[in-house]
Amino acid sequence: MQTRVKFESKKGFHLSGILHQPDVIDVQAYAILAHCFTCTKSLTAGQNIAETLSSNGIATLRFDFTGLGASKGQFAETSFSTNVDDLQSAAAFLTDNYAAPQIMVGHSLGGTAVLAAAANIGTVKAVATIGSPASPDHILHMLEDRLDDIASAEETTVTLAGREFKFKQCFVDDVRNYELDIGTLGKAIMVLHAPFDDTVPISEATKIFIAAKHPKSFMSLDKADHLLSRAEDSLYAGDVIASWAKRFIVLDANAKTSDPDGGVTVTGETSNGFYSIVQAGVHRFIADEPLSYGGTNKGPTPYDYLGAALGACTSMTLNGYARRKTMTVSQVSVNVSHTRIHAKDCDTCETSDGKVDQFTRVISIIGDITDAERKRMLEIADKCPVHRTLENEIRIVTKLSAL
Repeated sequence: MQTRVKFESKKGFHLSGILHQPDVIDVQAYAILAHCFTCTKSLTAGQNIAETLSSNGIATLRFDFTGLGASKGQFAETSFSTNVDDLQSAAAFLTDNYAAPQIMVGHSLGGTAVLAAAANIGTVKAVATIGSPASPDHILHMLEDRLDDIASAEETTVTLAGREFKFKQCFVDDVRNYELDIGTLGKAIMVLHAPFDDTVPISEATKIFIAAKHPKSFMSLDKADHLLSRAEDSLYAGDVIASWAKRFIVLDANAKTSDPDGGVTVTGETSNGFYSIVQAGVHRFIADEPLSYGGTNKGPTPYDYLGAALGACTSMTLNGYARRKTMTVSQVSVNVSHTRIHAKDCDTCETSDGKVDQFTRVISIIGDITDAERKRMLEIADKCPVHRTLENEIRIVTKLSAL
């Protein structure tokens, strides 16, 4: 599931991001993905990596740095240092609204920025770089033909990959003077690089790997290009990072959900039909409708979940009763089915018009108990809280949330 998010940079600009969360499995950790120099969060490789991490239980935030993509601010006013600040702002956003990030991944100069930012984010356990230079000033090779122009003018327009960007001398000074000490990072590091990368040579990966302390790993991306333009390369990188990072993360049962006030949150995209993501605390699962109803049949229906609530409550209640009474019961299973019947065919219904919902509950008890004990268990089943809720008067209050 992808959720569009916004958060504020240290300089007060609104930064635009997309949070990828697992559809079915629980979130094991949160990660931040930094895009390459002058790229945006929309780069296909970044999307593929974020989706792959998410499918492995690692919720991943990718966002546009200040002045790029949908984020506010002017690119000419940014620098390597502001990118590092933006990453720290992203970490603060996740910490305040979901859970503190434990993994950071960066592509190209974004990887160098991740190495710098992670040093000041204590919760980060693992850092992965993809095609990244070992120091910020490596990026100046892309500007070497215009460095004199940048130095002599207040602002200089430079064309990179067919797009125009404005640079100031402060950008050049920042990358030249930034001190990055990889050896004191104190995080697990994975360096991913392609031997034939013609934008950032693999010798830069060697510098990172030599400077890093253990635990550290290196993974060759074989024939991939710098932007990982082939889907198989970015998907492979995502899988490798996910498998590696899981060795270092700490599962957090207290991670915040998307609803800070508690309850269950269900989110569906208009373009996805009935397919919806249910989040209950730290747990996530799917709700859907059958193909015959226009759904994709990827998950239980809402009525299935209602029946599951009744069945689960019944099973818990009866097993709890058996434990308290020290009965020789090893298992209680409950089958719940739902249908609608004509009110006139219901002897115990208050209404006689239209149709009423009927849940049929069939209870199976495995154990050495008497008939009297079985009869008592049947009576106890009606005392389960969900049963009482469904049979009591129910009020549903609906209101719109503030945008």
